[in-house]
Amino acid sequence: MRLSPVLLALAAASLAKAADFSHEVVPILRKHCAECHTGDKKKGGLSMNTRAELLEGSEDGPVVKPGDLASHLLAVVVSKDKDERMPPKGPGLSEAEAAKLREWVAEGMKWDEGFAFKKPAYEPPLRPRVPALPAAAEGRSHPVDRVLDAWTAKAGLPRPAPASDAAFLRRAQLDLIGLLPTPEETAAFLADPAPDKRERLVRRLLARDVDYADHWMSFWNDLLRNDYAGTGYIDGGRKQITGWLYASLVNNKPYDVFVRELVVPSPDSEGFSKGIVWRGAVSAGQLPQLQFSQSVSQAFLGINMKCASCHDSFVDRWKLKDAYGLAAIYSTKPMELVRCDVPTGRQASPAWPFPELGQVDPAAPREERLRQLAALLTHPENGRFQRTVVNRLWHRLMGRGVVHPVDAMQTEPWNQDLLDVLANRLVESKYDLRAVLAFIATSEAYRARAEVLAPDADEGAYVYRGPRAKRLTAEQFVDAVWRVTGAFPGKIDAAVTRAPAGTPPPAGLVAQPVWSNDMSGQRARLPAAGETRTFRREFTVRGPVKRAFVVAACDNEFELWVNGVRVAAGDNWTDPQLADVTANVRAGRNEVVAFARNAGAKPNAAAFWAQLHVQASGAEQVVATSSQWQWTEAAPSRDGSLPKDAKWQPSAVVNQPGTWASAEARMNQMVAGALGGSLLSPRAGLLKADLLQRTLGRPNREQIVSTRPNELSTLEAIDLSNGTALAALVERGAANLLRRKWDSAAGLARHVYVSALCREPSPAELTVAVGMVGDAPAESGVTDLLWAVFMLPEFQTVR
Repeated sequence: MRLSPVLLALAAASLAKAADFSHEVVPILRKHCAECHTGDKKKGGLSMNTRAELLEGSEDGPVVKPGDLASHLLAVVVSKDKDERMPPKGPGLSEAEAAKLREWVAEGMKWDEGFAFKKPAYEPPLRPRVPALPAAAEGRSHPVDRVLDAWTAKAGLPRPAPASDAAFLRRAQLDLIGLLPTPEETAAFLADPAPDKRERLVRRLLARDVDYADHWMSFWNDLLRNDYAGTGYIDGGRKQITGWLYASLVNNKPYDVFVRELVVPSPDSEGFSKGIVWRGAVSAGQLPQLQFSQSVSQAFLGINMKCASCHDSFVDRWKLKDAYGLAAIYSTKPMELVRCDVPTGRQASPAWPFPELGQVDPAAPREERLRQLAALLTHPENGRFQRTVVNRLWHRLMGRGVVHPVDAMQTEPWNQDLLDVLANRLVESKYDLRAVLAFIATSEAYRARAEVLAPDADEGAYVYRGPRAKRLTAEQFVDAVWRVTGAFPGKIDAAVTRAPAGTPPPAGLVAQPVWSNDMSGQRARLPAAGETRTFRREFTVRGPVKRAFVVAACDNEFELWVNGVRVAAGDNWTDPQLADVTANVRAGRNEVVAFARNAGAKPNAAAFWAQLHVQASGAEQVVATSSQWQWTEAAPSRDGSLPKDAKWQPSAVVNQPGTWASAEARMNQMVAGALGGSLLSPRAGLLKADLLQRTLGRPNREQIVSTRPNELSTLEAIDLSNGTALAALVERGAANLLRRKWDSAAGLARHVYVSALCREPSPAELTVAVGMVGDAPAESGVTDLLWAVFMLPEFQTVR
């Protein structure tokens, strides 16, 4: 490009004196370039905010080099081509301004130290740091309290008041294991005079392996976008990690090991790194390699690489090459950088975004690159990794992150010392997530009264005032309704073994596979496709029932009733079902009934197994399928009752060794877990999402979800007030409550209040509740009472 004689003369004359950066160059850049290329703006990936950013260039590479008068920047500011000239709008640079800019470049682009058009974005510390803890105030020695007490004192704010015992019990149970306490648990905790009972409660809850895993599955399913059904699972374009994830939670796998097993996966854990292979045309940013980049960075580092997977991010410092660098580590073939779905012609180099800690070898095989990435990600000096997960846990328990939002870890925390205290606790505990939860939950900060935000609260300037009230998640809400009413479903969908860590297996499964009596002997026939059989067994229990559970399976489908109450169901013999039937078994005579159906297109093997354990008066009684059970062709009615004229015959034990070995082994594991003391009721987090859970905010998990909305949407409000799904659940719960014997309507009302809210109803509430239920409780009255309690904000929030 040829410059005009005037411009050349001005440039030559100006060489006699150095360009004044502050008074001559900055005004030019501010006038013509700042609108698109300074502050948070970096059109085309070019930022002029600092000298370093200007020299780094745009998405297409460097635009200017010190001393290089052929630099692209100098050419485009004087171009006569309307499509090329910069800036594209307005009169552009004058010849004198262009000459001054050229002079500045020729002299080496001197830049005043520390100058930026806008203060550089906050860059969090990468490596761990150990803050100096303030002195303990009034004996509050917990590290979290020492940091927060100093913060509130400096801010001139009152220290949050402690929560009541009942509020703390309900909060801790819902936060740590997702379950409401039973009325018996509430009574025992409130009556306990020990000063350390809150700390002991936290330790006791976190030791409940199965309940902990049941609850935290939802958190990790959201974050790792794992589910039991949905896009990709049918056509093989996606893979569950359910079994691996559940076992990791039950066994409290160290978090660094947990993450390494996801980044360098086994066949059981590879579903996370594999992502979703979308059918049809998708953008380049949704290729599985880019999904890996996005998932690893978001889940474990709190980095948003989604924008950077298409172009340099507009909101933070991550660039297209950063997203592709992580993707190339995972990729099995070379990757070309694609910007906004337009190939750039440049190849991505495998790299991870924090080279200060080391770098992967781009020439290494893929498996080795992944191992190197996992080591860098979980490196002891990677404070970003540690801070990200403890920030997520603080958010779950306290209602707001120390860094907020939790996926924006480039954001400055409101208290850096608090974040580092939590991160250091993770490392000290050898990456034990339960230890971090205990650390938070045993602080006075967690034990404080909850802050309830007003609808018009200003969230722009956060001020710590204690834990915040949180909405029940969809899973917690459904679990709570089941817990209050006892109207649990018959099965779970997650293929997991709910046994506490380290539980030794029992000697062997007692239950034997049974079918009709023509299935025994030398001439045993194959049952016809669609053949149905009903089985029953009567048994007597001596003394009050302390605990009872049943495990059952059928090749192929079954429903199980205990004393007329449907307690379990299944449609896959490889997926046995376990149910807590303590409320259904009684002292004296009992009856268990099972309706079984053989599936398939032609005659095939069929069998039903059940093993019921009852603890009563200190003795263990086992009722297991055997030849002592009876069968009939008559089918039970919907309530499990049988025709009086049904013809009963002795059942036959089906002798086909090894045919159902996997199901029997799994049933044995389930019995082991139940005997280990775990609660056995189905949990919403282990079921496929239904319409009610979707309405209440459970995501479809095709994308990572790290937080769910804390505000009630219009759709949720409508469904909570008159939705058919919740209505059916409440009606079923009312019917189930009426099967129990109550001394009075007041007794039933007290049970509902204590179960749902961990408190007795007030006299006024009790009067209204008894009026709803009536002197002779009817299903409609109990339904009204349940609706009234379940619609209370007190029920729907964790406070």
